[in-house]
Amino acid sequence: MVSSAVAQSFPSRPVTLVVPYPTAGAADIFGRSIALAMEATLKQTVIVENKPGAAGNVGLTQVARSKPDGYTIGLGTIGTQAINQFLYTQMQFDPGTDLVPIALVSTTPNVISVAANSPWKNLGDVIKAAKASGDKKLSYGTPGIGSSPHLTGAYFEAMAGIELLHVPFKGVSASMPALIGGQIDLLFDNLPGSIAQIKDGSRIRGIAVTSAERTPLAPNLPTFAEGGVAGFDVTAWFAIYAPKGTPQPVMDKLIEAARVGLKSEKVAEAYMKLAAVPGNLFGSDLAAFEAKERAKWGKLIKDRGITAQ
Repeated sequence: MVSSAVAQSFPSRPVTLVVPYPTAGAADIFGRSIALAMEATLKQTVIVENKPGAAGNVGLTQVARSKPDGYTIGLGTIGTQAINQFLYTQMQFDPGTDLVPIALVSTTPNVISVAANSPWKNLGDVIKAAKASGDKKLSYGTPGIGSSPHLTGAYFEAMAGIELLHVPFKGVSASMPALIGGQIDLLFDNLPGSIAQIKDGSRIRGIAVTSAERTPLAPNLPTFAEGGVAGFDVTAWFAIYAPKGTPQPVMDKLIEAARVGLKSEKVAEAYMKLAAVPGNLFGSDLAAFEAKERAKWGKLIKDRGITAQ
């Protein structure tokens, strides 16, 4: 256990935030923003360390096994915290018990896009093409197996009554060029990872967002529900965690730093540009939210027979 004196002096050196995904994607963007936002309250540098692999499991396993002193924390996602455990038989940590929730960092819709030269202009076109494709299924790229965009694609198949071919990539930095280059038909991604290309419009075309409501950042993008898939509502989320056993006084300081940081004007402005909303769940409230998400995605994975192989 960390002594109370050490807990009181926390943090006396820089804190490391492990982001279990490659640079440039949505997780990396939110990890770096919350790291920066927490520094003012902690009065210490928060260093971001990217440790991708196994759909986020590699980095989060490192966090779960770290000394529970608050100096190593990790960014989790809907994938690492509510999806992976139903896909991977060899999980090295239990997201519900080995990591302690600090704060929900952000929520954002996912988005489906096509190449700018694609004949499909809306979700109805995509569904029609998928139903007419026969054995040659339309392919959809995602940032990886078990990612929120992957499960969004599976959810879309289930809700629209279609069959697609999933093509996983190592992050959006690999899947986006594949869409532009014509190697895949569709791209599912977190909106922050695609928004710049969608707004530019010269290489890809946004088709629809997965949230129940349109996003103010891309108001011209209809929802899946508007596109004919009634009741479709998926929001990706990102949150930060400490290893199990981290002393409560240290947790309190981390939670407070996140709470203050997420209310800052700088974060609000940055997230608005990213089509994301700052999180407002901390500690046990975030744990309760996660439990509901696990029930939803666990059922979909089981019903669809999705595996990580």
